[in-house]
Amino acid sequence: MLASRSDFLHDCIIMFDAKHVCVADIVALQAGFPFRGAIEEAPADGVLAVQMKDVDPEAGVNWRGAVRTALGGRKHPDWLCAGDVLFVAKGARFYAVRVDQPPERAVCAPGFFHLRVKNPAAVDAAFLAWQINQPPFQRQLQQAAEGSGQLSIRRPVLEALMLSVPAMQRQRSIVGLADLARRERQALQQLIRNRELQLHALAEDLDQITQQDAQLGAQQDTP
Repeated sequence: MLASRSDFLHDCIIMFDAKHVCVADIVALQAGFPFRGAIEEAPADGVLAVQMKDVDPEAGVNWRGAVRTALGGRKHPDWLCAGDVLFVAKGARFYAVRVDQPPERAVCAPGFFHLRVKNPAAVDAAFLAWQINQPPFQRQLQQAAEGSGQLSIRRPVLEALMLSVPAMQRQRSIVGLADLARRERQALQQLIRNRELQLHALAEDLDQITQQDAQLGAQQDTP
């Protein structure tokens, strides 16, 4: 794993030939489906509605948690497709997730912007999501955020923000490095959890032995 990381870093630190472009240059952007009020369940004939609770910058989209609902109104749905990017545009944290293959027809709820790369041969969607989540772009978002009670990013503001897009080979190298870092975090977190469980088990065993010794001592002291 260390050798792989070294190879990725060596590839990524080579001088980039990157283009400085605004978001609107490389993606088609749509707002989430305009649900009116709460999203109600409709198990029989509904479609999946991805909400804020269903996305995570590390894990992506949790399709199993998405509500099945009926779509009202006359607006034609912008169906989610593999390779799309969802941008969380409201709340304390702005971030993006790449959409994997939806198990069936699905839309995103208000609060998201639905991004679709215009030219997949030039821009990798996973790279786009990665760059949106990095400090340089996050600083742009924090400076552009509006609102008092709840911060949000307006569509024209997001479309005007700037990205740095290197050649596709560099994009894929960066995505590979990011994926490697994610797997390392998961492995370390699992190791920490396993160690904590081991220590908890030792504490329980120690407590049980202490109680047994106390009971035995009490029995011996009984006349």
